[in-house]
Amino acid sequence: MSTPDASPNQSSVLNDSLQAAEIELKPAIVEQLDRYRTALWSWNEQINLTRHTTLEKFVGRDVMDSLQLAELLQQGERVLDIGTGGGVPGLVLAICRPDLRVSVCESTQKKARVVQAIVQELGIPVQVYACRAEEVLELQTFDTLTARGVAALAKILTWVAPYWEAFDRLLLIKGQRWVEERGEARHRGLLKTLQLRKAVSYRSTETQAESVILSVSSHSNSEPC
Repeated sequence: MSTPDASPNQSSVLNDSLQAAEIELKPAIVEQLDRYRTALWSWNEQINLTRHTTLEKFVGRDVMDSLQLAELLQQGERVLDIGTGGGVPGLVLAICRPDLRVSVCESTQKKARVVQAIVQELGIPVQVYACRAEEVLELQTFDTLTARGVAALAKILTWVAPYWEAFDRLLLIKGQRWVEERGEARHRGLLKTLQLRKAVSYRSTETQAESVILSVSSHSNSEPC
């Protein structure tokens, strides 16, 4: 699919796809999302950032996942999206929820430079870190860490284990294998001092496959069930 410059007509096409998925957003947000989509797909021709290069996948996966995540975030939260890749969910969150203080990190330098270029093009107040999440957490604190498609649950919990004082919770977008990943994490003893719950379950409008958002927090600051 071609990636022409964003225009009102193109935003209208995106809005049609959003409405087909029963997603209602303000026109200014739709326009900004379309500018993001256009930039992402254009850069994707040079560097592999996303496999979601149709409007159906962009809406049914990228926007849907990010909006489900947004529902779980409080006003003004400080969010760090780890392993952001091409900017999902981090940049989509920043566009749809401008009240949030969003940062993203990406350890692949080429991808981080592209995300920085997109942030500058869109003029959105997102801090981009070209490094691993652990390096960011050494210096900064956040309310919530988010991730989609970065790694298995056990691997993510291992990465962040030393840094729970730097953030309150993890919100992880997972597919149908989340139960298997939870079992592996339990087997490895990674959940002994943590509380994990399924915060939300939903189906992609693009594939109808089930996705979940897992909320993981330490017992000291965990949410009541």
